[in-house]
Amino acid sequence: MGEEKQEKTDVTQIEKLEYALEEERKRSEECFIRLRYMQADLENLRKRFDREINEAKELCNERLIIQLLEIVDELEMAIKIGRSSNSADTLTQGVEMTLQKLKKILKNEGVSPIDCLGKPFDPSKHDAVAKTEKDDAKECTVVEEVRKGYVMKEKVIRPSIVKVVVKPSSKSQKEMNLNE
Repeated sequence: MGEEKQEKTDVTQIEKLEYALEEERKRSEECFIRLRYMQADLENLRKRFDREINEAKELCNERLIIQLLEIVDELEMAIKIGRSSNSADTLTQGVEMTLQKLKKILKNEGVSPIDCLGKPFDPSKHDAVAKTEKDDAKECTVVEEVRKGYVMKEKVIRPSIVKVVVKPSSKSQKEMNLNE
């Protein structure tokens, strides 16, 4: 009788374990299905964010383009007035006013010119196209700006093209002494 009781207990435990296993399988399947749904939701969210970012970029560009179209209108008007009046002064004044308006728009967008004349050469802000040697020069100082550079909100968007002055190298000084 002890063996029957032991077998009955073993059978009951096996049934309990099988039931627990089946419950875990169901839970696992539910988790897997939820994971799939979450992955699909995440992918849809990514697509929506990408779409919204592109729409925001287009709207930002549209606002800037509208401002630039006003500049185009003013330039066309300046050319028209300049041709009809045959006066270079009138044309120059119109272009100067338009340039000031364009600079104001750029400033409002966080764009400003790089101040470089008389400053030390900085390769992160300047591109050197020529160098001049002088005895009394401070090492690598910008002496001429060939083309303005610009920063936008602390980021260089176009480096200045500059000419720099440097102290003569020892080789250049030796050549000068030999020529004398």
